[in-house]
Amino acid sequence: MRFHRVLTALLVLSAPATAQTSKDRARAVAGEPARAAQRLTLTDIPVPTSKPTALFDGRTLKGWAPWLGYADPAITYQSNPGTPPIGTSRDTSGDFAVRSVDGAPAIWVNGRTWGSLVNTADLGDYHLRLQFKWGAKTWAPRATLPRNNGLLYHTHGTAGEVFGTWRPSVEFEIMTGSTGMIVAVGGQVRGRTGVTFDPALAEPHLRYRAGGREIDIVNGTPTWNVEAATDAERPIGAWNTLDLYVVGDRAVHVVNGVPVAEVHDLATIATDGTRQPLTHGQIQLQSEGAETWFRAITVEPITTLPKIVVAGR
Repeated sequence: MRFHRVLTALLVLSAPATAQTSKDRARAVAGEPARAAQRLTLTDIPVPTSKPTALFDGRTLKGWAPWLGYADPAITYQSNPGTPPIGTSRDTSGDFAVRSVDGAPAIWVNGRTWGSLVNTADLGDYHLRLQFKWGAKTWAPRATLPRNNGLLYHTHGTAGEVFGTWRPSVEFEIMTGSTGMIVAVGGQVRGRTGVTFDPALAEPHLRYRAGGREIDIVNGTPTWNVEAATDAERPIGAWNTLDLYVVGDRAVHVVNGVPVAEVHDLATIATDGTRQPLTHGQIQLQSEGAETWFRAITVEPITTLPKIVVAGR
């Protein structure tokens, strides 16, 4: 999920006459760029406390609830779209369905209309694993942009609360070149992580770095997302395995066996301004402009997180 248009508008409105560039802001937040990339590995893989549970039965979308945003996705990030989201007012079988691909059933996400498929289970302290691959189709307004989707976790709040299209959550980004990125979905969601300034990235130019300068991820600000440590995704058309480890208010993102991000102190901001730990919720599979397939979605309980280790330390 990308919120850069909203962020850019906010920064322009609030910028002084001698405004910093986005790279100046990133440097102020994260310091000078790291001299070398880190090679990360995963150790101390937790032993599940019971057998895995399948969240997809291979036949139906039982346990999954669809929601659709606007008929024209191009208005999604407007402050006043002037029209209500579709929600559940139409048949969604052309948006989400169970179909066969590569000789086996999978959840098919069309991607043309933005929205999400929300699993109804309330999850906490778990290891979730799924496989995804990109389909052939991409749609406006992202037809020529990197394919985009997302695994959203710790989902809470109401349907369509975020831009009429998603529910508040933390995002394990699924996007070509950026799978594993951390995004705060919703203005009251928070999470802390280590970063470095990477001028080669699109705004906000922040990349996950173990032991890097700690920042708070806040939507609509210069720290609204943190890029994955590395691009571990396979070529378009190949299946990828995502592992999400969550214990309490901490999570680790793993792509094809490679740890790419960690986030801790996940929280929501209450109406009185206090920070409330965010430790559980539902998951959402996004629809955001690209045909996508999902399969082998399982969850198993854990009590500890794996450790991200920097090679050579």
